[in-house]
Amino acid sequence: MGDLPLRQLVRPADLTSELRDQLVECWIEVTNAGGAAGFPFPPVGQAEVGPAIDRLASDLEPERARLLLALEAGTVAGWVALTRHPHPPVAHWAEVRHLQTRLRYRGRGVGSALMNELRRIAHEELGLEQLHLAARGGVGLERYYERLGWREVGRWPGALRLRPGDDRDEVLMVLTPL
Repeated sequence: MGDLPLRQLVRPADLTSELRDQLVECWIEVTNAGGAAGFPFPPVGQAEVGPAIDRLASDLEPERARLLLALEAGTVAGWVALTRHPHPPVAHWAEVRHLQTRLRYRGRGVGSALMNELRRIAHEELGLEQLHLAARGGVGLERYYERLGWREVGRWPGALRLRPGDDRDEVLMVLTPL
């Protein structure tokens, strides 16, 4: 999927109602299939996910928060969020959140394309030095991110309780240098 069109959203007005609906559908699909994309207790629906997309969109700002979408024939195949904190001691890095790929696009390099482009944007357009993320342990995400150049820098043991008896580590990862 090296030629997959990627589109950045940098202002709230960039999110059309059609794209919003597609992002909501993607997030619902990924979460309800067991994906670790921000809602730990499936099933979820429009009532939970719609407001979360609206919050992400309302925070968009070119120097601080962006959404990156992978599109195939105008359809959202996947997306990821990037948030930079404006406080001077941490302004040299940003947080990556909600990487997700629609199920029918899995295994086609969509997630990798999004993460590689996000790295380029962070370095070339935003002048960042590092990217951070927190991943749910126990589902193989550490290995996925390590293949993309990330490294684990710590864990919060048992930080996530998905159900009684199913506690997971939150894995802290960094990508540096960009």
